[in-house]
Amino acid sequence: MKSLTDSYKLSNGVEIPCVGFGTWQTPNGDVAVSSVLSAIEAGYRHIDTAQGYGNEESVGIAAKKSGVDRKELFITSKLDNSEHGYEKTLAAFERTMKNLDMEYIDLFLIHWPNPIAFRDSWREANASSWKAFEELHKTGRIRAIGVSNFHPRHIKALMETAIIAPTVNQIRLCPGDTQDEVVDYCRSQNILLEAYSPLGSGKIFDVPEMRALAEKYGKSVAQICVRWSLQRGYLPLPKSVTPARIKENAEVFDFELEEADARLIADLKGCVGYSYNPDKTPF
Repeated sequence: MKSLTDSYKLSNGVEIPCVGFGTWQTPNGDVAVSSVLSAIEAGYRHIDTAQGYGNEESVGIAAKKSGVDRKELFITSKLDNSEHGYEKTLAAFERTMKNLDMEYIDLFLIHWPNPIAFRDSWREANASSWKAFEELHKTGRIRAIGVSNFHPRHIKALMETAIIAPTVNQIRLCPGDTQDEVVDYCRSQNILLEAYSPLGSGKIFDVPEMRALAEKYGKSVAQICVRWSLQRGYLPLPKSVTPARIKENAEVFDFELEEADARLIADLKGCVGYSYNPDKTPF
């Protein structure tokens, strides 16, 4: 990967830019619009949102304001936890498309495999949502479909009834939280790993080893994290609302981490905490 517009190829042949711009915890309105515009101006072409983030409308506004051809942008959103099930998924998708004001979306994900509202019926709920996903995909309204926060058991259960396999699993992947079992399984199934919270939700800046590596390479801690994620074969989704940092987070293609340093980063176990168990999340 040599630039923001270089791509991974998903299992269905769709190309997805190798770094995405995350919008989790960015409030809908001027802040979200301006940050997404800054990202697009900095060269990002991959924008990640979700129904649960509440900022799809702002992403759509920014995409239009940018003046960049829609075909050059890769837009992802995710099904909200309360909307699992065939009919609810179809209705929720229509709301997403209205919010984004777009004719199609590039990637749509089931956000959580086992939200609390479906804890006793998550297999059936996921299967019926996936049926809706597959139908929307066949019509061309979704170019690729995938999942988020799924562990192998959730993917295996989904594949008992699925016709189309997930192309992506978006999970928390950051220094010290590498979710090796999930990653190894997804790679065996040709499922691309997207890394949300690649900066450990900001906690990474307090880790002495990361500050030392930033000094060694003459880069920021954030740049070290994004570069590490790429070298691991992940697709990182760094988030910021500050234009200078948005631009800086994308400037990761002019250096390479030594193998020993990449291993050191992976081995900082728990330095920014660990991902939620999706079967026990209280939402």
